Amino acid sequence: MPIREDIRNIAIVAHVDHGKTTLIDAMLRQSGSFGERETVEERVMDSNPLEKERGITIFSKHAAIHKNGIKINIIDTPGHADFGGEVERIMQMADGILLLVDAAEGPLPQTKFVLKKALERGLRAVVLVNKIDRPDAQPHDTLDKIFDLFVALDASDQQLDFSVLYGSSREGFARTEMDNVSHDLEPLFEALLREIPGPDVEPDKPLQLLVTNTDHSDYLGRLAIGRITRGTLVKNQTVAAVRHQDGQVTPFKVTALYAHESLKRVEVEKADAGEVVVLAGLNDITIGDTIVDPETPEALPGLAVDEPTLTMVFTVNNSPFAGKEGQYVTTRHLRERLYKEALTNLSLRVQDTDSPDALQVAGRGELHLAILIETMRREGYEFQISKPEVILHHENGQVLEPYEELSIDVVSGDIGACIERLGSRKAEMINMETMSDGRTRAMFSIPSRCLLGFRTEFLTVTRGEGIMHHTVSGYQALKPGAVGRQRGVLIADTPGNATGYALFQLADRGEYFVGAGTEVYSGMIIGEHSRDSDLTVNITKTKQLTNMRSKSSDEALTIAPPRRMSLEQLLEYINEDELVEITPKSLRLRKKILDPLQRKRAERAKQRAEG
Repeated sequence: MPIREDIRNIAIVAHVDHGKTTLIDAMLRQSGSFGERETVEERVMDSNPLEKERGITIFSKHAAIHKNGIKINIIDTPGHADFGGEVERIMQMADGILLLVDAAEGPLPQTKFVLKKALERGLRAVVLVNKIDRPDAQPHDTLDKIFDLFVALDASDQQLDFSVLYGSSREGFARTEMDNVSHDLEPLFEALLREIPGPDVEPDKPLQLLVTNTDHSDYLGRLAIGRITRGTLVKNQTVAAVRHQDGQVTPFKVTALYAHESLKRVEVEKADAGEVVVLAGLNDITIGDTIVDPETPEALPGLAVDEPTLTMVFTVNNSPFAGKEGQYVTTRHLRERLYKEALTNLSLRVQDTDSPDALQVAGRGELHLAILIETMRREGYEFQISKPEVILHHENGQVLEPYEELSIDVVSGDIGACIERLGSRKAEMINMETMSDGRTRAMFSIPSRCLLGFRTEFLTVTRGEGIMHHTVSGYQALKPGAVGRQRGVLIADTPGNATGYALFQLADRGEYFVGAGTEVYSGMIIGEHSRDSDLTVNITKTKQLTNMRSKSSDEALTIAPPRRMSLEQLLEYINEDELVEITPKSLRLRKKILDPLQRKRAERAKQRAEG
């Protein structure tokens, strides 16, 4: 097939926080994509509010720059394995990758995950050893580890012959050698144009375009995004969509056609094979459909996405506070929103359950599901979430469970405590090394279910200084035994407002999640018990008023501040008989059964059933 030389489609690949989005900022600036007077915020490609808050890329995005008469389509990919569905789609549009690796941290689990997907598609790579201006940078050691990683991922001889540059995305420079002097990214642009091939195209054959992403416009409806594999696409042209689910052919007219320029979509009349385009015209088009010439409706192979590893149940909020804070609170609202998400979120699986008020939702990991939950609550949805559970596989009469590759970076004095806790969670150490800054990095293989709840414990042990990353590595035989929370919880037995007097009187019973003045209901979890059993307490109790005074009666009450947990920490924390109540304004923990007598009956019935 002929190669189109005037265009390059490049996916930028990196682990979380290795400088990928910052590099794209610098590339856009140095290519003249922004005007001299134009004010540009940092990390312009992280446009979603959650991306800006967390400093990570969640959704893939597109930009385009021009160098030496060649258009470079840049695709920013997520660096977290939980968003593998996004990564799978991006590789369908790319002809090569730019791999970024932190010169101090080296390749990490998510680097391995995304690079593996690129190498499987036969893509060539240009490697940038980034952040060489860090005082603890070890660029040459990092390059050795990158090469070892390529070998471990079965890269071909051609893929192993990759170009290497050294640079800093924050300072906006790249060098071909460490001792070279360069103040811009020109060496990087030259390497990309030289090493990454143009797309293989068949311009004279009938149209084919695989829909790898979708978007929505208030004016145009559903938008389809993809790369034209062969043929030409013209505005107002009559085309057809071959459905990936059943092969049905649906004709439609292209009402709008866009290409990318800088960060904007620019309307065009015509686009040729090899170009990444956005088009409108069919409101129910979905990812994986193929847009074709109606006379020759030949579908392209669909998108293969890694299967989900975690599942949880979304239910309508039925707590005493239901409907007070949310806009969308019914089963119909919840079902419509989740099934709509499943159309564009390839790694997500949604299905009905026996209960009309509950839906089973499966995803790639805690972060993947937490981002969905956080997005929905910001949109005004109110619902409840059960404890995440791993999805087991059955092969040849054997039960398999997902395993993860876990990487931790800790102060050397904390490594012993971390190894001890991971050992109790059935983890096996793969490797351990001392980093240049004196910290210790250790790699483990651990069942996914045993990793649930570890992040909170890990941050406690390392006093918030530890760094951990993990990615699914495959399936192995199920290890017997359960791993869960070691302590019970404190449960409110009376509705009302928590009082400082009651919190002070019960301070020795455990740690609280709520402060004085917080409204609570019976069955709501308000703290962690100091023992391994649950305890029901009255935190709405007020001080008895009398006409007698004592020396201690007017002393100020000293109460420890409540423990605040993030959404991910709450999902990790709960047990099977508990729920997280999600509203636009609040995150609450509760027992599934609110009534204390019914809870006791259910517990006795469970004990009898277990023998």
